[in-house]
Amino acid sequence: MAEPTGTAREGSLEAPTRHPLDWNNPEFWDAQALETELERVFNICHGCRRCVSLCHAFPTLFDLIDASESMEIDGVAKSDYKKVVDQCYLCDLCYLTKCPYVPPHPWNVDFPHLMLRAKAVEFREHGAPLSARILSNTRAVGKIASIPVVVQTVNAANKNKTARKLLEKTLGVDTQARVPTYQIPTARKRLRKLDGAGDAKPAGRTRGKVALFATCYCDHAEPGVVEDLAAVFQHNKIPVRMVEQESCCGMPKFELGDLETVRKYKERNIPILAKMAREGWDFTAAIPSCVLMFKQELPLMFPDDEEVALVRDRFFDPFEYLADRHKAGLLLTDFKQSLGKVAWQVPCHQRVQKIGPKTAEILQSVPDTEITTIERCSGHDGTYGVKHTTYALSRKLAKPVENRVAQTEATHFTSDCPMAGNHISHGLGDSPAAEHPLTLLRKAYGI
Repeated sequence: MAEPTGTAREGSLEAPTRHPLDWNNPEFWDAQALETELERVFNICHGCRRCVSLCHAFPTLFDLIDASESMEIDGVAKSDYKKVVDQCYLCDLCYLTKCPYVPPHPWNVDFPHLMLRAKAVEFREHGAPLSARILSNTRAVGKIASIPVVVQTVNAANKNKTARKLLEKTLGVDTQARVPTYQIPTARKRLRKLDGAGDAKPAGRTRGKVALFATCYCDHAEPGVVEDLAAVFQHNKIPVRMVEQESCCGMPKFELGDLETVRKYKERNIPILAKMAREGWDFTAAIPSCVLMFKQELPLMFPDDEEVALVRDRFFDPFEYLADRHKAGLLLTDFKQSLGKVAWQVPCHQRVQKIGPKTAEILQSVPDTEITTIERCSGHDGTYGVKHTTYALSRKLAKPVENRVAQTEATHFTSDCPMAGNHISHGLGDSPAAEHPLTLLRKAYGI
């Protein structure tokens, strides 16, 4: 297959622009049109190959091409395209950090959205295995696992070799993968008395009072991180409360290609969040993927929804929020404890928010603290890092990060994504164990 005609091979030097996800267009769901676009984009990727180190999707594609008779995309069986799609976990890094052919370049390459489209068509036409449906229903799994008595049983089973073998056979969760340890009470119950009282002081884009979106994972498995988030913000005189009511942000279903369920979650969350936004609340969450869902993915899915846009403009990464306050002289620097050497893994879904290294900026304000930044993917990506079919690959992707952490001989290892942090520290034998940056900042404040 020849390169697209009428355009130059040179990449665009302009800032990337993102087109909305055209999922309400009948052509989006047309299998033949999808196959044609996959072939076009795969051919462009074949001629470039600069994304080969990002994830396993690109090595899979290039190996298929190189093993074909023609050693071009036309030699790859269309049925093998799915092998590439299955390896993409929609981190978005190829779009925002590597690909020179994204819009406004006339070749209009959006690899993540194309992979999402392929996942969505596959889901609509063939559904998904029961195991994938269950694992992506993170809120329901967390609620069941966090029931008193049940929580002890679940946590004990997750440490039992026989039970783990059964879990691998039934739900496809690798026996070696680290799975959550569920906690009670949940974050929302622990912080339910937060009333948001206090005087709000605007600074930059921040309005000075924040509602916390607990997230499925932190609510049920890492409630202490949400407590740390609340404590750090309150210490900085920022009124804090929990979001009135929340459902899953939708990212797990988004990655599965189940866009209709994403719509259902959006219809539950957005009216509540928009109401609170109109009342003057900003929002944050301790998991970058959940923040990204409200900042980017839902606005691209629903570009004409004014309430989605309103929530988008009021959602912040926690350290993005604190950095705005710091710039205005409103961040307290009354630190009681240094952090020493800190190895910081930057999660993909934080990098693509285009906010810069705000976590490092804030942690470096702690005296006698040295940050080593590691901009490599953890390989976890929700279920990718626990499924038996991809666990070995996820460990391979995490290895460069693990090596860098070991080389730094850091006192602390941290990642803004608790799941990524735990995945990496698991590969390191928990030496050092993962700590969320908010936990480190709370330690530095001595609160």
